[in-house]
Amino acid sequence: MTRRISRRVMLAQFAGGLAAAAVASRQATAQTRIPIAVYKDKNCGCCHLWVEHMAANGFAPAVTDAADMKPIKVRYKVPAKLESCHTAFVGGTYVIEGHVPAADVKRLLAQKPTGIVGLTVPGMPQSAPGMDVKPFQPYTVLTFDAAGKTATFAKHDKA
Repeated sequence: MTRRISRRVMLAQFAGGLAAAAVASRQATAQTRIPIAVYKDKNCGCCHLWVEHMAANGFAPAVTDAADMKPIKVRYKVPAKLESCHTAFVGGTYVIEGHVPAADVKRLLAQKPTGIVGLTVPGMPQSAPGMDVKPFQPYTVLTFDAAGKTATFAKHDKA
């Protein structure tokens, strides 16, 4: 004997399947976020905005507010001339110093260059993520090694 399913039952099963797929998709997205440890001064507004930029671009920031950033800069071997307002650690290997765009951090993690400590945007470029001053002002993202030697990683010439 053939059993017929009513339209109502079929629609209910279809809706349930869609809901399950949506939940699974959200869980998969949450699992693919890239962990990044961020150390910042709790009173710094631009650091908070950079953290939001990273979160909005696929990272899962774990933020630690620090009263004194100097020991963190020393721990992660950030040369004084390359310092910025916050320091992050990502991929188990790389230091991210300052307002480095999320896309550059993702590129770093994909390329996995050897012989470098990480990326930096020295100072506080006014158009970098978290600063976002208009009109756009060009800035450069640098790699740096343990000796403090730098090389250009990315140039941001337009918004």
